[in-house]
Amino acid sequence: MENNGKLLGALLVGAAIGGALGILFAPDKGAETRKKLFSRTRELAEDAKERVKDGMQSYSKAKEKV
Repeated sequence: MENNGKLLGALLVGAAIGGALGILFAPDKGAETRKKLFSRTRELAEDAKERVKDGMQSYSKAKEKV
């Protein structure tokens, strides 16, 4: 379990660095870049919510079996 936490942390750090570099080298205007970032952030948040929901359902099913 500890390795999963380290992997998740590394992925989050990598995503943050990639996002920062993307913003620095983006050819778009600031307003357009902010719109794209907001849209992508919303998509990621929705995906994360769905994954948590799926995980909770899987946990509940496993719990019922036990």
